[in-house]
Amino acid sequence: MSEKCTGGEALVAALRAHGADTVFGIPGTHNLPVYAALARHGLRHVSPRHEQGAGFAADGWARASGRPGVCVTTTGPALLNAATAAAQAYSDSVPVLFVSPGLPLRHPGQGNGFLHELKDQRAAFDAVVAYSHRVTSVEEIPLAVACAYAAMGTGRPRPVHLEIPLDLLDECAVAPPVAPVPLPPAVPSEPQIRAAARLLADSVRPVVIAGGGSSGAAPGLRALAERLGAPVVTTANGKGVFPDDHLLAVGAGLHHGAVHDLVRDSDVVVAVGTELAPSDLWCGPFEIPGDLIRIDIDARSVITNALPDVAIVSDAATALTVLHRHLPERATTAQGVGRAARSRQARTAQARAEGADHLVLTEVLSQVLGREGILVGDSAMSCYYGALSNTPAYRPRSFLYPTGLGTLGYGLPAAVGAKLARPGAPVVALHGDGGLMFTVQELAAAAQLRLPLPVIVTDNGGYGEIRNEMAERGDPVHAVGLFAVDFPATARALGCHGLSAEDGDTLAHALEQALVADRPTLIHLPESAAR
Repeated sequence: MSEKCTGGEALVAALRAHGADTVFGIPGTHNLPVYAALARHGLRHVSPRHEQGAGFAADGWARASGRPGVCVTTTGPALLNAATAAAQAYSDSVPVLFVSPGLPLRHPGQGNGFLHELKDQRAAFDAVVAYSHRVTSVEEIPLAVACAYAAMGTGRPRPVHLEIPLDLLDECAVAPPVAPVPLPPAVPSEPQIRAAARLLADSVRPVVIAGGGSSGAAPGLRALAERLGAPVVTTANGKGVFPDDHLLAVGAGLHHGAVHDLVRDSDVVVAVGTELAPSDLWCGPFEIPGDLIRIDIDARSVITNALPDVAIVSDAATALTVLHRHLPERATTAQGVGRAARSRQARTAQARAEGADHLVLTEVLSQVLGREGILVGDSAMSCYYGALSNTPAYRPRSFLYPTGLGTLGYGLPAAVGAKLARPGAPVVALHGDGGLMFTVQELAAAAQLRLPLPVIVTDNGGYGEIRNEMAERGDPVHAVGLFAVDFPATARALGCHGLSAEDGDTLAHALEQALVADRPTLIHLPESAAR
């Protein structure tokens, strides 16, 4: 860009140069120069009904596509509305670029009551993302965008915030473009690879734990597991990276007793792209009497929650490929297949007992989603007790769930982003009745987009998990029962189809029709019908 342009144009051109083609956001008084440039550079804009929904949609886009999402807000309250989505993306290692205007360059440091003024907007957002940067010139904007994409593509992927003073968005200057920085994969240390290979070559009962950091390494993960004859268990964010119908697959859910037993019985544990976090384990850390090999792109994560005997800091795909080359062929994998089968059987029994209230739902989802479907869950009992461990997945990035932060309201807007990222895949959103009300307005956004998106609402009359916890503590049970909402009518009022399912057959029929409908379909599922 050798001619003068506005800061808004410099921003949009830089986003396009880095591969962005979709932006989620809501226009406001202070970001109009950005909106003026979007169409000229071929970027599609999607208008959720709340900035939190915009952030969740950008997160869903990023998880489903494997590329950074983009969320544009205006100043002050709009950016703060998106903060929960940014914190969720940070927690689950999702690359989302949040862009907002900021107060003018020469705004008084102590403030003067400017519209949307915050005491320190950049610092507020810096608390929930990898970093927040305020540019100080139009010329700096392309460089700031390039740095953000480099940061999101290097090491552990996490969200970034760029603040552009609103006066710069209209100011004209020459803003030389900055090409995307080549990002070669992080290469593992040869001594660490050899140390890991020695442990695995001598192992008799290895096991692999695959987390969200292995999402781009499915072929290498499969090759390693098959070479070792090692059972594979996945975290919530790793679900699908190893197909659930593979003979070595144990399934998802690190919290199950059967998984703890399997790890305890293993002489070598290979943990790939996982923090081994409390939000995945639920019931405390693993007891690991054998050797622990950890592979992670983040040098801090590789020593978090469990100290490894061998730590490999590397891109997972590269590390697994190199490690595989150092391993000898095994004569048979029959022992590993047998161990996986026994653990899978025990884990499945525990998962079905845990998710007994949701088995009709999970069996229908398994049938309708098939091998290519994407299930986007909210932090709801039907997701973490039901779908997580009882609905199979067969490909990476096919189970999107707010694991670490555990926010409510994620499912619907994230499903909108996922469907836009992968329009050919069946996408289903799964909510509880309490969580849906956090972002129910995004039904209107999905309707405007004419997305064939089923949204299942499992209804237990309130905040069921908290109700149970109150009762278990012996506390007074209150503040958890919600007034009954006519969800199908609400959906119709927002431009969607809306209906109720009474049993598995009506649910399956409704889902099949919703996946080819001319707009979203909300399917209300009372708790009694999900069993």
